[in-house]
Amino acid sequence: MAPVPALLWRSLRAHQVYGANTDVGKTIFSTILCNAASKRGDKTWFLKPVSTGAADEADGCHIQRYAPSTNHETLFQYDIPCSPHIAAKASGKPIPSDQDVLTKIYDTTSRYASQGPGWLFLETAGGVHSPGPSGTTQADLYAPLRAPVILVGDSKLGGISQTISAYESLRMRGHDIESILLFQDMKYENYQYLRDYFGKLGGISVDTVPEPPARLDNEQEDIEQMKEYYASRNVDHVLEVLDKRGKDRISRLESMTSKASKSIWYPFTQQKLVTADTISAIDSAHGDYFQVLNPSPSTPNLLQPAFDGSASWWSQGLGHANSRLTLAAAYAAGRYGHVMFAEAIHEPALALAEMLLKGADNPRFSRVFYSDNGSTGCEVAVKMALRAARLRYGWGPNENVHILGLKGSYHGDTIGAMDCAEPCVYNEKIEWYEGKGYWFDYPTIQCVRGKWVVQVPDGLRDELGQDSDLRSISEVFDLESRLNTEHYRKYERYIEGVLSKLQASGRKFGALMMEPIILGAGGMIFVDPLFQRALVDVVRRSPHLVGKGSSPKDPLSWSGLPVIFDEVFTGLYRLGRFTAASFLGTDADISVNAKLLTGGLVPLCTTMASESIFDAFVSDDKSDALLHGHSYTAHAVGCQVAVESVREMQDMEKRGEWEWAEKDWEEDTQAWSVWSREFVNSVSHNQQVLGVWALGSVLAISLRDEDGVGYKSLAAKKLQTHLREGTGAWNAHSRVLGNVFYVMASQKTSRQSLQELQGLLLGALSK
Repeated sequence: MAPVPALLWRSLRAHQVYGANTDVGKTIFSTILCNAASKRGDKTWFLKPVSTGAADEADGCHIQRYAPSTNHETLFQYDIPCSPHIAAKASGKPIPSDQDVLTKIYDTTSRYASQGPGWLFLETAGGVHSPGPSGTTQADLYAPLRAPVILVGDSKLGGISQTISAYESLRMRGHDIESILLFQDMKYENYQYLRDYFGKLGGISVDTVPEPPARLDNEQEDIEQMKEYYASRNVDHVLEVLDKRGKDRISRLESMTSKASKSIWYPFTQQKLVTADTISAIDSAHGDYFQVLNPSPSTPNLLQPAFDGSASWWSQGLGHANSRLTLAAAYAAGRYGHVMFAEAIHEPALALAEMLLKGADNPRFSRVFYSDNGSTGCEVAVKMALRAARLRYGWGPNENVHILGLKGSYHGDTIGAMDCAEPCVYNEKIEWYEGKGYWFDYPTIQCVRGKWVVQVPDGLRDELGQDSDLRSISEVFDLESRLNTEHYRKYERYIEGVLSKLQASGRKFGALMMEPIILGAGGMIFVDPLFQRALVDVVRRSPHLVGKGSSPKDPLSWSGLPVIFDEVFTGLYRLGRFTAASFLGTDADISVNAKLLTGGLVPLCTTMASESIFDAFVSDDKSDALLHGHSYTAHAVGCQVAVESVREMQDMEKRGEWEWAEKDWEEDTQAWSVWSREFVNSVSHNQQVLGVWALGSVLAISLRDEDGVGYKSLAAKKLQTHLREGTGAWNAHSRVLGNVFYVMASQKTSRQSLQELQGLLLGALSK
């Protein structure tokens, strides 16, 4: 089922009517609004997505009687007068999913919009958090529609609190509350307080009407007095405000790309190639999809869903606008705001540190250092490692000490992190860049024409041999067996030879630093895990090839060189496991996590380290400390969000929420992906494709390019363009790395969404 666009048309002013509670007058206000719109000569619709109780007493009947010029419709009617989630179960009918409800609302609303200019009032049931048929509360259920909200406040005793709470619940879920309406109860005068209160919150208008007359015993007389009541109500000024806000919203949305092209300096973007037409104006995001301004003027709906194919630069894990994470952020902001962290502690920071140390299941780790993003976290890791190595091997603080790494590695955009990468397109024109390391070449893994192939670079074939086929991706990760093969021994000999030559040349190294399994920014390179394991093994058992110093007696202390695993991209279930290091069967001395750490909501980074690394900074001299920090270190909001994010992903694993993907790859007990085996196999046979791999939530396709591969290649742009064109109803937003097209799901992406995206990709590859 295709994703549902948000509700935004030029021809239709669509508004949701929420109530601060049940029985606050939603339908009465809807009737007043419908009549006011009809009197303006506009077509008017009243839509009740879900209704419970006798059909002849439904809100639609009230509209039919007292707003006869209004078209009315109810989508899901249940006979039992109770909460929709109970009524739906008791009905004996199939319970519609949230997607079913949203799709039906959109299809119905789209039909109204096609009939010309007009107004739609979409009335919810009960209160803000009254459940829909599936049990999802309405504040969450209807959030993807992004229809502006008219909130009907509670004029009764206790109504001030109810109204403010309803407002905050909607606001925290991204709803725009455009107007607050309530009865003018002269006893409690809630409207007076609420008018002052909301006047201080951006000037939201609070309007009132007199309460309706008390019900009469005589039905006909009661009908007549209600008709008189409605005839005397005038809320034209409310409609004028709503109409103006709607026009302003569209005007602002349509002008954003032009204004942005003149005032924003974009990251990783050649600004000369940026025009208003190439910028995506994102109105909102929910789940896996952006709601993007549709560039086609002929499209009635101004917004179009776009799958977030880069997971918002690899950060997205639990879906956009995840209310659990939103509440965590609000809780921490309300409890702490921001508090300094030096020589202080707060519960979110301590809880997260304990959670990560336990989840990593690495007996070496004992300490957690907080920073703000992956690049700075990697710089912290390098500072840790270099200090530990310098002290053990007796080097001076001003000696040139480099790192060992892998070709194609990239650890961030700050100067220190850049120096940890070989010269490449990212750093070759940076004025202060100095590549401070040696970077090994290595074999890679690709699925080529249905076979998983260990591909050996041409320059290493004398030492490592030719390419070799493995039966499955499971065999790729069966290191227990592969450690006993000639491949492993060749890797060892090659690495030992390189280290011996480096030692003979007099170079000094203070760390081994690499991204486990996948090199992200370097081109989504799948490194043979056996090579990475061999590299760690050789370095740890070869301190004599690094420097002169005593070997540690503690088996948990670092040996040879401190080993840093940069799991900024690959960690925390990106590849299907809590740590990517677990694929290698070895433990790091230092590890960096970011990206999925907070589920994609706010920046935060952790660098975990062993006690032997920590001890290198312990002395009586303050200047020997790790002098690194920033004002927002371990900010409580980020730590609390991260606690919720990590806990949710761990709970998802326990609940078996990825079992459908694991079963699809059940022959591969070592690894799995949410991208189907059949799909990966099909892509691997495409004539445009050099190779493909899928692991966890990530898919990477290497495309042929006669002009050469690499970051400067434009081969993947064609595929990216096809996905951006989409199906008409939706498209996919993606990023490319030269000739490598990659796309990644979140940890919450449904099987159905992936199947639709796979279909879109196969269609694009066939063009």
